[in-house]
Amino acid sequence: MKTLIKIYSAYGLIVFGLVFILILPFFLLAIFIKPLEKTAGFLNHIWARLLFFFLFLNRSKIVYEEKLSRKQCYIFCANHFSFLDIPSMGLINHNFKFIGKSSLKKIPLWGWMYGKLHILVDRTNLRGKHESWVKAKSAVENGFSIAFFPEGGIVSKRPPELGRFKDGSFKIAVDCQIPIAPVTMHNNHLLLPDENPLIMHPGLISVKVHKPIWPTGTGDAAVQDLKEKVRSVIEKELQLSHNH
Repeated sequence: MKTLIKIYSAYGLIVFGLVFILILPFFLLAIFIKPLEKTAGFLNHIWARLLFFFLFLNRSKIVYEEKLSRKQCYIFCANHFSFLDIPSMGLINHNFKFIGKSSLKKIPLWGWMYGKLHILVDRTNLRGKHESWVKAKSAVENGFSIAFFPEGGIVSKRPPELGRFKDGSFKIAVDCQIPIAPVTMHNNHLLLPDENPLIMHPGLISVKVHKPIWPTGTGDAAVQDLKEKVRSVIEKELQLSHNH
C-alpha cells in the first residue's frame, strides 16, 4: 500500500508540472499584456479543473449556498490546512487575486508567475503588511475580488481545528464595504497532509462557498464582528463534515 501511495504521489507531482507548463503561455499573456490581466482568474479556474481532472479523476465538488454576482467584488476567506488549498480555490470561477505569503515566490517559475499576478505579503515587517493592504484595496477598486487564507498560512497542528484568524482581510472588507464569502475546504488535509506534503492520497476535493456576509458599520468593532461571523460559519461546516 505504501508503494502505491508513493507512486500516486509521484504521479501527482508530474501532473502538477505538466498542467502548469500547458497553461503557462496563457498566464504569461495575462502578465505582460495589461488588458488581459483579468483573464487570470479564469485561467486559475481552468488550471484547477485540469489539475483535478487528472489528479483525482475529476473527483472535485464545489457547492454554492448562494449564486455569486459577476458584478460584485468579494473577499473569499478559506480555512488553510493543505497545499491543495490554493488550487482548490481555483474551482471558484470568479475574477480574484490571491493574497499569499512572500515565501511562495521561492517556488521555481510558479512562484514568479504567482507573484506577478497576485499579491504577496511579507508578514515579518509592518511595511510589507501595509504595502500588501494598499495593493489589495487597489485591486478591489479595479474590479478584482480577493482570496485570503485568514489564518495567515498552514498553522493548525490539529486540523480540522482552525488557527487564529488575522484581521487583514476583514479590514479590507470593512474599508471597502464589500462582502466576505466564507469558503470551507472539507478534507484537503486528509488528501495531502501538511506534515507530509509530498505524500498524496486519492479522494474527493470538496469545497463549499457560503452565503456572503456584509460588514455592519465601520471601524475596529465592525472588523471584529465580521471576523467572528466568518470564523463561526467555517468552524460549524468543518465540525459538521468531520462528524459525518
